[in-house]
Amino acid sequence: MAFHTKKTRSDDETVKAPPSRSLTRDAMRRLMKNRGAVAGGIILLLLIFAAIFADFVAPYSATEGDILNNYAAPTAAHPFGCDFMGRDVLSRLLFGARISLAAGFVGAITAFAIGVTFGLISGFFGGKTDNFMMRIVDIMYGFPTLLLIILLMVFFKSSFSVSGVAGAGLRGVLSNLDRSMGGMFFIFLGIGLTSWLGMARLVRGMTLSVRNTEYVESARAIGTSRTRILFRHILPNVLGPAIVAQALQIPGFIQYEAFLSFIGLGVNPPTPSWGMMLSQGYLAMRSHFHLVLWPALAISITLFAFNFLGDGVRDAFDPRQTR
Repeated sequence: MAFHTKKTRSDDETVKAPPSRSLTRDAMRRLMKNRGAVAGGIILLLLIFAAIFADFVAPYSATEGDILNNYAAPTAAHPFGCDFMGRDVLSRLLFGARISLAAGFVGAITAFAIGVTFGLISGFFGGKTDNFMMRIVDIMYGFPTLLLIILLMVFFKSSFSVSGVAGAGLRGVLSNLDRSMGGMFFIFLGIGLTSWLGMARLVRGMTLSVRNTEYVESARAIGTSRTRILFRHILPNVLGPAIVAQALQIPGFIQYEAFLSFIGLGVNPPTPSWGMMLSQGYLAMRSHFHLVLWPALAISITLFAFNFLGDGVRDAFDPRQTR
């Protein structure tokens, strides 16, 4: 009597396991599938390119005008028209992108550095150190951020940016530095010194969670120094979420710069800025609407691009993402 055995797949061939993918590769695949994030990234790349190469891309000078073209309407020679001094609006938009993007990135980097350092120290050492440092954060949270930035800018402008202040000493150095940067230095300083509070709280909370994990306790048990534990085991685990969270704050920094320039506390004329262009154009917007239209569109498109890209990055790198 013959017995027939059923042949399994493993008798003839080896079943290969599907290739494994890293978390970063999976996140990038999810990010590339997000059309809004991809569109935002493309727009930002074009803006960054235009800002870097504005000297070559802009058709005219951003600071020198032609009195014959005062309030000129859009034409083939000046597609976006001219302002009250005959300066080409398109050229000023391209150069103004430098100010807005620099304020967003430099402000984010400054706030990130201060917030991560403050939060790490507070969460890692805990106890009285944590209590004292968090009370400082609570006190600063009592002041509205925008109001605090305005007060700092008024102080900087009145104390350091007065014409004729130069020479030796810290006051002269800061005044010359701000003047050489067209008034951008104090904007970076004001935004950076007031926008790190949320980052500090976020990093502190993550540090408190990570420092009680098993691998950190094991490192303490074998005698690993505090410095090594802080920078080798805790910092890498809080750095990724902190970067994503800070990237979402860049549109806010751009808004701060535009508002400060609009009320006259931003860059120094004739340095072009989108907020300053709005401030100079809204008085004549009834008869020359193009003076307000183009800088407003530039700010709106930039903020939308940053928001779409930031949301896409956050969703892509979320470990709870399932699809």
